Amino acid sequence: MRVTKKIKEEQIAILQETYRGVKPALIFRNPFELLIAVILSAQCTDKRVNVTTARLFQRAATPEAILEMGLSALEDEIRDCGLFRNKAKNILATCQLLCERYGGEVPDDFEALQTLPGVGRKTANVVESVGFHHPAIAVDTHVFRVSNRLKLAVGSTPLEVEQGLRKTIPREQWSDAHHWLIWHGRQLCKARKPLCSQCPLAPVCPSAEPVA
Repeated sequence: MRVTKKIKEEQIAILQETYRGVKPALIFRNPFELLIAVILSAQCTDKRVNVTTARLFQRAATPEAILEMGLSALEDEIRDCGLFRNKAKNILATCQLLCERYGGEVPDDFEALQTLPGVGRKTANVVESVGFHHPAIAVDTHVFRVSNRLKLAVGSTPLEVEQGLRKTIPREQWSDAHHWLIWHGRQLCKARKPLCSQCPLAPVCPSAEPVA
């Protein structure tokens, strides 16, 4: 199947109709809590992160309060989240910078966000999109896989896929499309066994398995 501009428009329309109104799975109350939750989400499920942050934010929900905890106590609080030692160091260093440079607030600036320890392009895009409601597309493993399978945006790196999606999807849909692609990857376009027979995108997907 040759994926034309028209087919891509159909793919986007089907994603919108199928996942209209879906929300982030992470639970947070403000940009700071979102930032910490996304840092914790590396190689960890959102469900597990929500358990961890519910406990952590009850004890410390500001950069200042987390700094007061110290490294050992923070490690104990996030131990069940995986890679907890490295994450704890990054979170403490990020909280330190937030207090020193930004008055304890998360900066609403893409480049500034990426100067924070543990914050790469994906995390910065999530915070910009979900936390500050700016058009952005964060490419996680689900977005990367689904975009390549649909040939909605083809790339060998997350940045290449992000750039392709930004060209293909109307700017006003960037943030919503980020969630559509994530939910599609979680529910149907799974990594090992995509559920092509149940997928509304199968007729316009070049990677769909033929129906037996």
